[in-house]
Amino acid sequence: MVFNIPFNNNRKLEEFVKLADSSKALQAYWRASNVMSIERLGYSDHGQVHVKIVANIALRILRMLIAHGVKPGIVKNYDMKNEDAELIVVAAAMFHDVGVAWHRDDHERYSVILMQEMLPRMLRGYDEAEVATITSEVAHAILSHETAIKPATVEAGVVRIADALDMAGGRARIPFNAGAVNIHSVSALAVDKIDIKPGKKTPVRIEVVMNNPAGIFQFDELLKRKVHGSGLEHYIELEAEIKGKKKKSFTKVSI
Repeated sequence: MVFNIPFNNNRKLEEFVKLADSSKALQAYWRASNVMSIERLGYSDHGQVHVKIVANIALRILRMLIAHGVKPGIVKNYDMKNEDAELIVVAAAMFHDVGVAWHRDDHERYSVILMQEMLPRMLRGYDEAEVATITSEVAHAILSHETAIKPATVEAGVVRIADALDMAGGRARIPFNAGAVNIHSVSALAVDKIDIKPGKKTPVRIEVVMNNPAGIFQFDELLKRKVHGSGLEHYIELEAEIKGKKKKSFTKVSI
């Protein structure tokens, strides 16, 4: 699989993606994640297609936030660069679900274990201390992509939200066609399109277009639940549209 990422002259990100994309071990873990998730447990895609979508969405949201003056954690706390923050969100997206290969329960913790084995070898152009710092930031983003742990960095919040935004029908079609008919697959099939654009009052506006009300589960129970507590609530504007009928929801949670 070729990871189609818009590098925007970020050479560190480009080299990292090429190394990660050529890793047979990482591709095997993505495959194993789907074997466990789809074939054995009847859940949705947690493999390479999902990872690619999450990585692109996370990178897009991060760049929109940076364009509005939002400082990533790696810049604010370690005096590193925005290009390093981009690498962190892509790396976290790549590794956030590899632990599903072992089991879906507590998979974020298993993902960190597997990430620590592979990621440092893919970080070229960084010294030993920087490798340790980036690995720590990626680990935090992976651990907090589920709702139990609140993200403490912009990068982690972005990955958490991006993970929820892979909700369109394609992600559920594999398990649905295999006979896994549940609220996750049915609601995902109800979502036709996700648009991410500059907001009217916020840096980022997310519009979810669905073909029937079943998609509200994805919007309310998954997306809104991950936006709230992400640390990015005041930067994100949400809207769901069902066959021309609009249900507006603007996050106003204080942090």
